Amino acid sequence: MRLTGIGVSPGTATGRALLLTRGALELRFRVPEAAVGHELERLEQARRVSRSQLTDIKTHISRLAGAEHAYLFDAQLLMLDDAMLVDRAASLIRSDGLNAEWAMHRASDELVSIIESADDPYLRERSGDLADVVGRIGMNLRATNRNPADVLDDVPGPIVIVADELPASIAAQIDWKRVSGFVTDAGSWTYHTAILARSLGVPGVAGLRDATTRIAPGSTIIVDGATGDVLVDPQPEDLTEAERQRARRAAETDSLREFRHLPAVTMDGVRIVIDANIERVEDAAGVRGSGAEGIGLYRTEYLLGGGLPEEDQQYATYRAVLEEMNGGRVTIRTFDASERQASELPLDAAAAAAGVRGVRMSLREPEVFRTQLRALLRAARHGSLRIMFPFVTGVEELRQAIAQLDQAAGELRLRGEDPPDVPIGAMVEVPSAALTADLLARECHFLSIGTNDLIQYCLAADRIDGRASYLYEPLHPAVLRMLRFAVRVARRHRRSLALCGEMGADQRMLPLLIGLGIREISMRPAAIPQAKQMIRSVRADEARTLAARAIACATAREVERLLDTFLAHTRQATPK
Repeated sequence: MRLTGIGVSPGTATGRALLLTRGALELRFRVPEAAVGHELERLEQARRVSRSQLTDIKTHISRLAGAEHAYLFDAQLLMLDDAMLVDRAASLIRSDGLNAEWAMHRASDELVSIIESADDPYLRERSGDLADVVGRIGMNLRATNRNPADVLDDVPGPIVIVADELPASIAAQIDWKRVSGFVTDAGSWTYHTAILARSLGVPGVAGLRDATTRIAPGSTIIVDGATGDVLVDPQPEDLTEAERQRARRAAETDSLREFRHLPAVTMDGVRIVIDANIERVEDAAGVRGSGAEGIGLYRTEYLLGGGLPEEDQQYATYRAVLEEMNGGRVTIRTFDASERQASELPLDAAAAAAGVRGVRMSLREPEVFRTQLRALLRAARHGSLRIMFPFVTGVEELRQAIAQLDQAAGELRLRGEDPPDVPIGAMVEVPSAALTADLLARECHFLSIGTNDLIQYCLAADRIDGRASYLYEPLHPAVLRMLRFAVRVARRHRRSLALCGEMGADQRMLPLLIGLGIREISMRPAAIPQAKQMIRSVRADEARTLAARAIACATAREVERLLDTFLAHTRQATPK
């Protein structure tokens, strides 16, 4: 079976499917023989706990409403001993190696099918009780389960994760050395988990819509993160071809390594600063080796995967990143918690559902915000730190964020600490920020364009909604005009301006970005060698002409054709 989605992380991966559904709350996989006993014990424990809970509920109802109403729970207690439910699930664990959650799901489906086909109306009415009991057992199984990251240690590899949605906070905890690739029903190229996967070099395909219902746990899968193809239960010749492609791409990557440590300078001498985007503190160790000059974006929300970190924990993390860079510039973005992350933390999840994220969320949670700011100010003594506020929509929000920073500095002084001055920046990632970039530039030390969100909000195209993905156009004239305006006003106010969205990691876009005047670009480390190769093959004066013509185009298609012609000319002119 072949499925086709959006290739979000290049490369080819082969492995056995492990299913994560309901936002990674439910896992389905085949357990090795040695783990069968453990799964049986988990199932039996869930039965015991469920029986105890139902007995307590029956007693409570009997006291509250009388014994004549408590009999309702007798049916559910009997179901716990029904040979076709829990015992059947245990049988599936022994015979087919299903994990306990998957086995219960299979046994429940079989029993529901029998009940619904019965002629007896009383029996058909028991389907509600059955769903109640199965839900309770599932809840108690989750209580004894570990998080997905820990379960991976018990599953024979190589593994391909198949998820309806793979939250970035879960993805950040996974040991990706044990995972060869991933596919998801939802998501797109700028999905946060896709960004993380690209930085780690893990192939992935998103936007498959129904992969979790069409791929059985344990199936062999080939993932092509470049084309978006997913082959399920492939033929031997497909496996051979996948290995050949993997080897070819590895050879191509090796051939680009020589560019990592060459300067990013155009053929006519214009220097471009290349920094790295990182998501995890351990990524900092590889930044220098990637050819980056510094860290242009450290996404701190990945720290939220284990809950809200304390100030000392954050301080140690930020300090480690700064010390790893040994004086190199590090730009750390304050939390940009998503709706999902907010719902798992003591934050205002309802507000997040309405689009309150980034600095908006931080301003609604001033104690959490100042905890992070104090940790950042303390860490600033150990390197060259810049603090950046995400999702700023205007000057008023920026001023409020700076006021919180000043208050955090005051709190440190009361503790006898003397925090240093730290450059402050605002992210330009919504149209209101882009169109008031001149006003923002007066209030802070630097600006950074986050193209992922800027494109999304400029074009009203939800980037994780596959139905709207065709509207997500980085080359749209509106996007290009916003970039040009931001570059011009930053230059006028003598503020540095960087670009840190995925657009900067697309080597095809680089001539256009250079032509628009962007001189600092931060990207995933793996993209740096190819980016430098492109930068060194173009002339900035020709790129400026390209950008001027692109700005005058009426549609993204026209810009694309213009860019294709420019790139073809560049390839012809580049010495072999």
